Amino acid sequence: MSEKTPPTQAEAEAAVRTLIEWAGDDPDREGLLDTPARVARSYKELFAGYDADPREYLERTFDEVGGYDELVILKDIRVVSFCEHHMLPFLGKAHVGYLPSNRVVGISKLARVVHGFARRLQIQEKLTAQIAEAIQEVLQPKGVGVVVISEHSCMTMRGVNTPGSRLTTSSLLGEVRDDPGTRQEFFDLVRNGS
Repeated sequence: MSEKTPPTQAEAEAAVRTLIEWAGDDPDREGLLDTPARVARSYKELFAGYDADPREYLERTFDEVGGYDELVILKDIRVVSFCEHHMLPFLGKAHVGYLPSNRVVGISKLARVVHGFARRLQIQEKLTAQIAEAIQEVLQPKGVGVVVISEHSCMTMRGVNTPGSRLTTSSLLGEVRDDPGTRQEFFDLVRNGS
């Protein structure tokens, strides 16, 4: 299977011009002249998750944990992603935790994993699972828990028009899923721990 060459910047800008015309406006009017280039550049940034493998952020770990073997949870990681069905944003927060076996990762790397998978066309359910599976695969902890809560523009701006509604998804692996006490502790810390 041959790799498909991605469209050029000029082709992306032409597509945006077409959408502007399709919407009923004139892409050559003063206020819209630079819009195709701006949109193409912003999409490059918003979809930067395709340019990297988020698992690579987890490869540098620390073995000197001083015997620490309790949950590690990073809360309130900002999620900015785009619904793959409508290409409209969904915005929210991710809460990521893991139960280390013998090594930990720098906490900024957990946020980078979230951002790496979020900066793609996504559905929230898949995003949540991808984050958990990457942490499980690379760190090989005793367990992983991920909760994502976000508001989807495809529901709040159009269609059913329900501003304020939020979707919550979770992915639990290993002891965070299988041990009732660890599972409860994870959800308690996500909900209440501050």
